[in-house]
This record gives sequence, C-alpha cells and structure tokens, in this order.
Amino acid sequence: MNHVDWTPEQIADYERAGHKKAISLDNRGPIQFASDGSLAPSIIKTYWKYGFYVLEGLIEPDELEDLRSDFQTVLNRAPAQRGSDLDKHGNPALASNIDREIYRFRKPLSDPNGGTSQNQSRYEVTMAEPDAPADAPENVICNVGCHLQLMDASLRLYGHPQLLTVASEINGPDFTPFTESIIIKQPGLGPSVAWHQDGTRRWDHPEWDQGTHGFNFMAQLYCSTAANGVWVIPGSHKLGKLDIRKIKAENGGTDRFADAVPMVASAGDVVMANRQVLHGSFANTSSDLRVTINFGFHRRSSVIGVKREDGAIYDEEHIRARSRIIALAIDARRQRFPEETSFVYSPLVDDPDDTTWNEQTREQLLKNYQLLDLPL
Repeated sequence: MNHVDWTPEQIADYERAGHKKAISLDNRGPIQFASDGSLAPSIIKTYWKYGFYVLEGLIEPDELEDLRSDFQTVLNRAPAQRGSDLDKHGNPALASNIDREIYRFRKPLSDPNGGTSQNQSRYEVTMAEPDAPADAPENVICNVGCHLQLMDASLRLYGHPQLLTVASEINGPDFTPFTESIIIKQPGLGPSVAWHQDGTRRWDHPEWDQGTHGFNFMAQLYCSTAANGVWVIPGSHKLGKLDIRKIKAENGGTDRFADAVPMVASAGDVVMANRQVLHGSFANTSSDLRVTINFGFHRRSSVIGVKREDGAIYDEEHIRARSRIIALAIDARRQRFPEETSFVYSPLVDDPDDTTWNEQTREQLLKNYQLLDLPL
C-alpha cells in the first residue's frame, strides 16, 4: 500500500499501536545516579540498546515555565515572513543582527527535505503531504537555530549539571558541543521531517561504532505524541549507514515503517537520542503543539581534525573556543539556581578566558557563537 492511500483511520491505528509499543519499552524513567555520582549503569545500557532514552520529569516546573516564556518571545519577535527584517509588530526581528538565517519557514504540512539535496542528500525518501487547511498561512516557522543566544532559559538548560553528567558519561569527560535548534510542530500545520540518520561524515571511518556521531538532548516544552513527535527504529544506530529507500520499499512504499516507535514524552521530559538512529516525523495534522529544544554533544575524538565544508579544520583552538559556551552556560545556570551543585567541565578548568555570565560575555562569546559550530 502506498502511503498516499492511508486513510485517517489507518493512520490512527498505526499511531495507537506505535504508542503502545513505545511505552512498553524499558527505556524511560527519572534520571538516576550511582553512589559515586555517575549515571546509573542501567540507563547507559538501555540507551545503547535502543538508541534513545526518555528522562522523565527532568525539567522542574519553574524552569519549564522560564523556557516556555522565552520561547514565546522568540515567536513573537520572529520575522513577519520569510526574508523580513521586521517582526509582526514592525520592530526589528529578534535575529536580525545574527550572521545566519535563524528562523526556518516552510509550507504547512509539507515535506521540505525528502528526496532533495539538503544536508548532503541524507533525506532519501519523501513523506506524505496532507492537504493544508484552506485558511493556512503560506509558510510557518518549523525551526529556530542557535537558540542559546536567543533564550537565556535555554542557555541555562544547556548548563544543567545532570544533563552534562550524561554527556560526560556517554561521550567522555572531554565531550564537545555540536549545534542547537528548536523544533516547532504547530498544530494542524507542522511540516514533516523525512526519515534520515544524522551525520554526514565518518560513516566509513575505520573506527566507526554506535556512538561516532554523538547524541542529542531533546527537551520537551509540551507533550510529544505519536501524532506530533519523532519516530525512530530502535537499535538502528548500530547498523551503520542505512539504505532508507530500501527500507521504504520493504514497507510497501509507505513512510509509516512497521518497526518504528514514537518518542512519547511529557512536558518537562528530556529524550536523549543517538544521532545515528533512523528517525523522522510526520506532518502534524493533530491539534497538539510540540516544541522541542535540541542540543547535542560529540566525542572529542570524532571531531578533532575534521575538515568542515567551508574548509575550516576542527583543531584544538576551534573546539576550545566553541566549548566555552558550555562554561558560560554553567555559570548562567549557577546564577539562576545557586542551590545546585554546578557541573565541572574538565577541559576548561584551567582556561584563562573569562566565562562569567554577564552582558559583556553575552556580546563577546555568545553572539554569533554558531559560526564555531561542530557539525559532523
């Protein structure tokens, strides 16, 4: 059956079955630590088994409210339309002074990536494109990049001691940053993201393994469901670079893969997801909003010496400069939550540069930090 032939009833059945499979997996629960402060071995083992783990209730209500409030400001001050320097109120848009297009606009319920050359053609197959409502806007915002400089709350979340402990356990104490984005699935309008694996380099590296391309944290500001959330094929992070066209053909041409499960999560949950796991999301025809704060980390050994598309080399100075944002985030969080024990990021313990969070470092370190990103 081709995916265009699926009826709403069949899609609903697929989502119900997927939800049931997802919550039956043993890869969710509150974050736990061993007596020595390290991440519970059971969480590490289960993460490597499935390629993702749902850390339930990790974001406390007051921090969740901070994140939602800052996110609303990001939306309210967005460009009024694609390419505009002004927001809907006629004021300069929030990101008008940033050296990159931050807001990504797409046609409602479309598949903007499938079958295109985006990200070195990693989106191999197309997704179903339901008809948009008659009153739908021409374009909707579906992604906001480098949000650490747009939302103080997300910078503080980036410095969360428990999440950074996870990064240290999974990628080693000298872990490095990756990139950040906000994924927005507006109700009844959100475009799909075609099935893909993250990472465009090192698939053929002789030392490739199930953790070569790092992982993402996916902090949920609202519920992530089978209808509006990301679907994954558990364990696919271990299989190398997959032939997604073949997988779609084996599923009868449908984009609803039989082995996939949704990342079901509540507001305040944080999903840790291996970047090599096969994943995608369908157009959001549901009435539920999903907003996911994404930020990821690499092993240092995966990025050191890699040449970027623009010719820049990820040398030690490049990595150190980008990693200062971790130290900056840790201090920003310390100032907001002084009762917490801050994470100690060992690569910068003796760094001579000032990473105290203040207006000066906001301008000197945080502004345009994305120019030092470490995509892999």
